[in-house]
Amino acid sequence: MSGQAYEDRGNKDLSIGNPKGQGTLTPSPGTGHAMETANAYLVGDTMTGGYGAGPDILHDCTIAVNPGEIAVIVGPNGAGKSTAMKAVFGMLNLRQGSVRLDGEDITGLSPQDRVARGMGFVPQNNNIFTSMTVEENLEMGAFIRRDDFSETMAQVYELFPILKEKRHQAAGELSGGQRQQVAVGRALMTQPKVLMLDEPTAGVSPIVMDELFDRIIEVARTGIPILMVEQNARQALAIADRGFVLVQGRNAYSGLGKELLADPEVRRSFLGG
Repeated sequence: MSGQAYEDRGNKDLSIGNPKGQGTLTPSPGTGHAMETANAYLVGDTMTGGYGAGPDILHDCTIAVNPGEIAVIVGPNGAGKSTAMKAVFGMLNLRQGSVRLDGEDITGLSPQDRVARGMGFVPQNNNIFTSMTVEENLEMGAFIRRDDFSETMAQVYELFPILKEKRHQAAGELSGGQRQQVAVGRALMTQPKVLMLDEPTAGVSPIVMDELFDRIIEVARTGIPILMVEQNARQALAIADRGFVLVQGRNAYSGLGKELLADPEVRRSFLGG
């Protein structure tokens, strides 16, 4: 990927996304780090919680994404990255903290209601309907819409040309990278105000990973804030406006992506030196 691809993200072209708002949020104490959430569009604020009656996995964890940004969550295996994402999406109950979208407290909303509010979520696994065609998968993404979504589908095909070529093919017959494109495309069909991606490059080759990151940058250029969990920390921070490094469910480091890449301690502990 060229350096040019990283420039001028977050422009005002809202051809895929709906017009986005801007919240006025106050960061809560507890993380030990200054969290720049005053202008965040989406923020999971000082979240503590786990699954069911089990132990807490997140401890005062704060993650946020600002309008026009790509924010990535990185850290070692078992750090709670995907759990933090699922908490923001409402897939587990919080014992402490809150989730806010465009200034509105949505902590008590179900995942379905959060989708209706404008959250698009692409899970790591089981994120497509394998027996349906590519086009049918995209049509399923528009299930909450009552308007004509043909223009949005054309925009998805423009973003992912291979999907247009294979639109009548069963999605289960596609490669791993192409399946991920279907999953992201289906989320975009809802016209999300914010897009959340859980390990979008898991199990794909480095070349395909670069291609997916390029497409994610293009989505961000439409103005949609993107919150992403990634195991490929170095590559993810390279395209990120903002990064959150989690360790054992807690914020260990946070800052601009380029600053975290340059931080000697972050490099030594999480990026292989």
